[in-house]
Amino acid sequence: MRINSSVQTLVAASLLMSSIGVMAAPVLSNGGTVHFKGEIVNAACSVSADSADQTVTLGQYRSAKFKAVGDKTGLVPFTIKLQDCDSAVSSKASVAFTGTVDAADPSVLAVSNIGGGSSGAASGVGIEISDSQGAVLVPNGGMFSAPHKLKDGDNVLALNARYKSTLAAVTPGAADADATFTMQYE
Repeated sequence: MRINSSVQTLVAASLLMSSIGVMAAPVLSNGGTVHFKGEIVNAACSVSADSADQTVTLGQYRSAKFKAVGDKTGLVPFTIKLQDCDSAVSSKASVAFTGTVDAADPSVLAVSNIGGGSSGAASGVGIEISDSQGAVLVPNGGMFSAPHKLKDGDNVLALNARYKSTLAAVTPGAADADATFTMQYE
């Protein structure tokens, strides 16, 4: 039996069209969520993205290092970077911190076990924050650092953190804390 060439062409075209339709069908899958976070400010400077959400690593210290209330570790420097500053808008910038204060010494941040490690939280110690002049910045949101003179463009505020014993006996464990900061422009 001989099939007409036009029928063969028609059958071949139909098969080709149906296979193309099958191959072209997209497959969709939920991929997740992307969170975008930012803010538009009406200020003399903007805070650099790498300063807005940073981690300051204070290190490990033996509990035996703290022999009396007020004993401190060495200073660990950190910075807050400001960018796109306009000194015609404001000539100075200062920073204040807010966080949970230690019950025995409200001049320092209370420590906790933010990471959820098995060792639990340390006790008898807090985190002290100071400005470039050495002034302690009580983490109550109302004590601002010494003013930094702004120049046009990028600026850096130098700060320090360290552990300070708040009780005579310091027990080992995680010694983490979170603080938010507020910029003040004058």
